[in-house]
Amino acid sequence: MYKPHPDFKPNKPVTFEQLQAIMDAPVLNTDRLPEPIVIKSFTLYCRESAWFLKVQGTRGEEGIAPCSDRASYLHLLLKKFLPLAIGKDARKLEEILNTIYVTDINYKIQGLAYWCCISWLESAILDMLGKAAGVHVAELLGGRQRDELEMYAASGNRDTTPEEEVEILHRRVDQIGAKAIKFKLGGRMSRNRDSIAGRTEGLLHLARQSFGDDFIIHCDGNGSFDARKGIEIGKIAESINAYFYEEPCPFDDLWDTKAAADALDVPLAFGEQETSLRRFAWIIENDAAQVLQPDLQYTGGFIQCIKVARMAQAADKVVTPHVSGGYASYNMLLFCAMIPNAGHYHEYKGFRGVEDCVPGGLTVKDGRIRVPNGPGLGLEIPFINTPQTECVFKVQ
Repeated sequence: MYKPHPDFKPNKPVTFEQLQAIMDAPVLNTDRLPEPIVIKSFTLYCRESAWFLKVQGTRGEEGIAPCSDRASYLHLLLKKFLPLAIGKDARKLEEILNTIYVTDINYKIQGLAYWCCISWLESAILDMLGKAAGVHVAELLGGRQRDELEMYAASGNRDTTPEEEVEILHRRVDQIGAKAIKFKLGGRMSRNRDSIAGRTEGLLHLARQSFGDDFIIHCDGNGSFDARKGIEIGKIAESINAYFYEEPCPFDDLWDTKAAADALDVPLAFGEQETSLRRFAWIIENDAAQVLQPDLQYTGGFIQCIKVARMAQAADKVVTPHVSGGYASYNMLLFCAMIPNAGHYHEYKGFRGVEDCVPGGLTVKDGRIRVPNGPGLGLEIPFINTPQTECVFKVQ
């Protein structure tokens, strides 16, 4: 009989009214910033495939946030929002974000593209505020809860046989000393089709056999199954004592997701594509997932994700954020250092260029990584004003 890992607690019932109060409560603490910090300009830079947004204040204050490569096609949308922050006191960041949402009925275009842009804007301002106060960004967002995270080795493959995939996972485990893994199931949003016939069932069984009874195994469906098939695969996940079972059903099918959660004992992880706080609240209120997975870009940045974490905490649920790779993985480290209910293991996808911007680097040893603690976001980006870095636009 499947028994959930002690890392997971039974659901604590919460009402929507309780969750709405959390959504309405402010997050940013500016007690360390007694004087206004007025936003003067924003500049977007590109260096090869790396994108950065710089914000400057009227008294020389400065913050720089990495963006993802999605900025290559979302920068026109970002440029639409930035003027709405010019001339505003950066300490009123949450008010600025709310104003952007309702101005020109921008809420009608909300979704992943909208919230990615907001997350970049927010991160740049938070970096500026943290540097102005001389503190790590965590001190502005509730305080630091931990100094290191434990990482799991992940694979995004679906075109490998079970034998090939297990071999790849062993190599990745050996590289970083991980005590946990995650692999892909199904055909990704495939309406019950497997990527290779029999791969899902075979991989689940072979992974447990190869890694041993005590190794932590996460598995990710990426929306491959309807409720019936998702439950069938979930029962196999239970039979091999999986740690959690991620997104068995399509991300926008809350009905099938809840049906799977109700039918299974293995904790369901869900929310990587979610952009709405109220939909997260529905998932939490209805116990449609036991692990919440906001993305630091897709969900709109630190403040939005902290609200998700606080709602999850009210129901005794953990948060293991989705990681979209590269610089976004770095923000995940900072976020998990801030929230008390961060999950035990977090996805390692590498940091692709961020290492050179973090004093002391980013090294995973024995499956653990130290969370940087420099001022602001803790990054030093020396190549912003070099010939190899292109200024895409400036808004002032």
